[in-house]
Amino acid sequence: MSEPRPVSNATLLRKLLVVAVLMFGFGWALIPIYRKICEVTGINILTGKDPALEARLRNTQVDTTRQVVIEFDANRQGPWRFKPRVNHLSVHPGELVTVEYDLVNLQDHPVAGQAIPSYAPMLAGRYFNKLECFCLKQQILQGGETRQFPVVFFVDPQLPQDVTQITLSYTFFEVPGAAAKPQAQAPAPRS
Repeated sequence: MSEPRPVSNATLLRKLLVVAVLMFGFGWALIPIYRKICEVTGINILTGKDPALEARLRNTQVDTTRQVVIEFDANRQGPWRFKPRVNHLSVHPGELVTVEYDLVNLQDHPVAGQAIPSYAPMLAGRYFNKLECFCLKQQILQGGETRQFPVVFFVDPQLPQDVTQITLSYTFFEVPGAAAKPQAQAPAPRS
């Protein structure tokens, strides 16, 4: 029998400790790396809070000296009936407003879709602050289902004075493959 070599055991122990420390450091570094990747790609946002928007909300004051007409428009690409409950509203900049859109799935099976907003004039998009919007994620409606979706927003009081009308237009697109279509039922086995 050969005697254990204490030098090699000590060397092995040092190597194992270095590996353990490196593994711990790598695991610890993954959290900020993951957050940065999610932030850059826009997927799986962990907090959903926008510090700039929160600051604007704290400092928002309603400008009662002027009004802006907001027109609501709805377009669709797919098997939907989609429309706003009101065509237009007159709002004061800084005023918190809620409008609803009706969405109906005209198919007999689940369909997924997502709304994409656009603004006219285009510069108005910088001053149109949505706090709640169905456009932020995909929606799945069952066959024949009807839903109402709120949009909660305010127009920033910093909106240029010459902008007196804003059109908020949503186009609702079908997202192919996002909603599983029902499979045809197999015939019952015969005994």
